[in-house]
Amino acid sequence: MAPSPSPSSTGLVGRDNFPHRHLLGIANLAPHEIRFLLDEAEQWVTLNRADSRKHDDRLAGLTQMNAFFENSTRTLLSFEVAGKRLGADVVNMHAAQSSVKKGETLIDTAMTLNAMRADVIVIRHMSSGAVQLIADKVDCPVLNAGDGRHEHPTQALLDALTIRRRLGGLEGVIVTICGDVLHSRVARSNMLCLTALGANVRVCAPPTLMPAEAERYRVTPFHDFDAALEGADVVMMLRVQNERMDGAFIPSAREFHLLYGLTPERLKRAKPDAIVMHPGPMNRGVEITSTVADMPDRSTITEQVEMGVAVRMACLDVLTRERRGVAGWA
Repeated sequence: MAPSPSPSSTGLVGRDNFPHRHLLGIANLAPHEIRFLLDEAEQWVTLNRADSRKHDDRLAGLTQMNAFFENSTRTLLSFEVAGKRLGADVVNMHAAQSSVKKGETLIDTAMTLNAMRADVIVIRHMSSGAVQLIADKVDCPVLNAGDGRHEHPTQALLDALTIRRRLGGLEGVIVTICGDVLHSRVARSNMLCLTALGANVRVCAPPTLMPAEAERYRVTPFHDFDAALEGADVVMMLRVQNERMDGAFIPSAREFHLLYGLTPERLKRAKPDAIVMHPGPMNRGVEITSTVADMPDRSTITEQVEMGVAVRMACLDVLTRERRGVAGWA
C-alpha cells in the first residue's frame, strides 16, 4: 500500500503548506515550508528502508527530465532513483551530449525542453541564475539541483533532515561549516536553511575563502578552525572547489589540511557525540581524514546520501501535485 501524505505539523492544508511552483532555492522559503518538505520526506525514508517494496506509482505517466549541464554523480543518481521510485518516466540529458556544446543559447535550450512537455524538470548548471532563467521559460515545475555559486536547495534539505533525525531537532543546535565557503552553493543553502530552523551556525574558512557578506546570513564567521569547533553539535566539512577558483586561494592542499582539515584530534574540541557531515565528493586527507570520515558512530556521510533520495522524492511529489490534481493543490 502506498504511503499517504504526511500530516502537516503546521496545521495548514494543501497548497498553503507549499505555495511555490518551483524549488529554486531556500532563500524564498518560510521556515514552515522547509519543515513541511522535511515532514513529507519522512514517509519516503520509511518506504525506502522497507525490504518488501521500494516503489510508489503516484508519478506514473509523468515525465521527469533531469537536465544536467554540469557533471554530477550523486545528485543525478539520487534524482533518478527518486523519480523511478515514484513511478515517473525519467529521462537524463547530459550537456556533453547536447546542443549546448554546439553553441545553443540557454533560452533556446529552455524552449526546446518546454516543447518536449515534461511534467517536471530537474536542472543543474554551472552558472548562477541559469535555473531561474529556464524556470521563467517553461510551463512545468523546475527543481534546482545546483546552479553555480548560488544554491543547492535539496542538499540543504537533506542535511537538515539528517541532523533532525540524529539530534531530534535543529533549534539551538550548534553547526560548524568549514572549508571553501566562498564557492560553495551547499554552504549558502545550508546557512539559509539551518538558521531558518533555529540552528546556531558558524562558518570557518581562510580569509580568501570566506564570503565578505557572510554575517548577512546570520552566521558567525571564524578563521580559526579550533575555535569554531568548540562545543559544536555538528561539523560539516566542505570540499575545496578547485574547478571554481580562478586564482591562488590556498597555498597548498597540505597547508590547508594543517589549518582546516578535520582530524580525530580536532574533532575532540566538538561535543563528545557531535556528528560529522560532508556533501561529497570528499578530498580525503585534505578537508577530512579517512579516520573521521569512516567513524561508524559519528559520520553521517552515507546517511546523507540516503536522506537525499527521500528528500528528492518529497520535492518531486509536492511540486507535481497540482498537475496530478491532488485535492487542495489543483
